[in-house]
Amino acid sequence: MIRPAASPELRSESLISGAPVSPLPPARFPVRAPLQGRTVCLEPLDAERHGRALYEASHADETARAVWTYLASSPFADQDQFQSWLRDCAAAADPVFFAVCDATAGEACGMASFLRIAPKDGALEIGHIWFAPSLQRTTAATEALTLMIRHAFDALGCRRVEWKCDARNGPSRRAALRLGFRYEGIFYRHMIVKGRNRDTAWFAIIEDEWPEVRAAYDRWLAPANFDAQGRQRSRLDIAGSAARSA
Repeated sequence: MIRPAASPELRSESLISGAPVSPLPPARFPVRAPLQGRTVCLEPLDAERHGRALYEASHADETARAVWTYLASSPFADQDQFQSWLRDCAAAADPVFFAVCDATAGEACGMASFLRIAPKDGALEIGHIWFAPSLQRTTAATEALTLMIRHAFDALGCRRVEWKCDARNGPSRRAALRLGFRYEGIFYRHMIVKGRNRDTAWFAIIEDEWPEVRAAYDRWLAPANFDAQGRQRSRLDIAGSAARSA
């Protein structure tokens, strides 16, 4: 078993405090309303509206089916089973699911959710994320996640936004750091998923860090940061470029 050493992204224990919290979090729960960006729109999940496109995006071939590797659900036998699962997701109070849709074509090409929502503590998690191969490593994929993080802090009044993933999921761990989440450690033997052990890597952005992270998002998403072909001029690498030390 390999236990990762502490890294520069690990949050310092100097932040530990028992100080009174004033004012208290505003206790807002996410509502089922679209989150609109420049390249992407997050629409409240609707099984009838989004089902066909989401099934195709996640089951078209082995590359598409790979999105299920680290998720609790498995690829589905057919559209009907997938549709039934989507209906359950759309009806849930927590998680609150969104379909990730192309802002121009309107086609659904991924999913994400707010979950473990604790308004009284000003905390929630962003998870159940999967993106179709066509969406992965695109501006739209990054913007979709920044829309959710921004909504959690600026609209819901959160003081903590979490990201958790299977500790073996290297791409998800790198994405968390790229988006400005700070690594907080691994919960070993945390869950049993699909009959296998899952150790879970924990990341978070806290309210003290949010202004800096938000400014980095604004710089990266600015139209001037992209050329005529939509290629980024400067990378979004908050942990590296900001050199936020432990």
